Amino acid sequence: MKRLVLLYGIVSVLSLSAIPARAQWAVFDGANFGQNVLQAARALQQIDNQIASLANQAQMLVNQAKNLASLPLSTLSTLQSTISETTALITQAQNIAYSVQSVEQQYQQAYISISSGMSDSALFSQAQTRWRNAVGGFEDALKTQAQVVGNIPSDSSAMTQLVSASQSSSGALQAAQAGNQLLALQSRQLSDVIAVLSANGRAADLQQAREAAAEAEGQAQYEHFAQHDAYVPGAVSVFNDGN
Repeated sequence: MKRLVLLYGIVSVLSLSAIPARAQWAVFDGANFGQNVLQAARALQQIDNQIASLANQAQMLVNQAKNLASLPLSTLSTLQSTISETTALITQAQNIAYSVQSVEQQYQQAYISISSGMSDSALFSQAQTRWRNAVGGFEDALKTQAQVVGNIPSDSSAMTQLVSASQSSSGALQAAQAGNQLLALQSRQLSDVIAVLSANGRAADLQQAREAAAEAEGQAQYEHFAQHDAYVPGAVSVFNDGN
């Protein structure tokens, strides 16, 4: 309304100033004047609408930029590093590795192929192998547990940073990326749990296999002993009396 009044005043002044002095009795066309004022008002309204539309579009672009802004924090390299360390520790498993082929071959040699036809030295050698496997399995389990426990401080720090980044994210993309990194952290922690359970199970299985093989070894040693001739008492000369 202020603009309309102002426009009306301007048009009125211009109209009056345009009348020649000698034409003091000129006829004023009020209808035409009013129509011109209305057209000018409509033009101003259209300009206002265009300005508002441009402002809305600019705000939409700003919001889209916020939603598409990438999260400046990334914990991917840390997660990959800890996974690589745990994986390397698993691949260093002593004696019997985490391999189906290795298990089949070495288990057959040290735990199943026990018979009375083997010599005492061969039985002893296999017993030593089984003992080393059991001790190595427990050592591997302890190392894996130590590695997983050592990951807890870094996991706690990463989780704190990611939760903070998610809460302070400026757009949908940053929130989604923070959530994805939290899921990656949980997956890494789940792999740690699987590694510990596998190492502990491996150590327990090696010990149980050693105990089972010890029974077969005892049976073979007993058969060795039973093959010897029974003891026959006889006279023994302790001193040579010359007779």
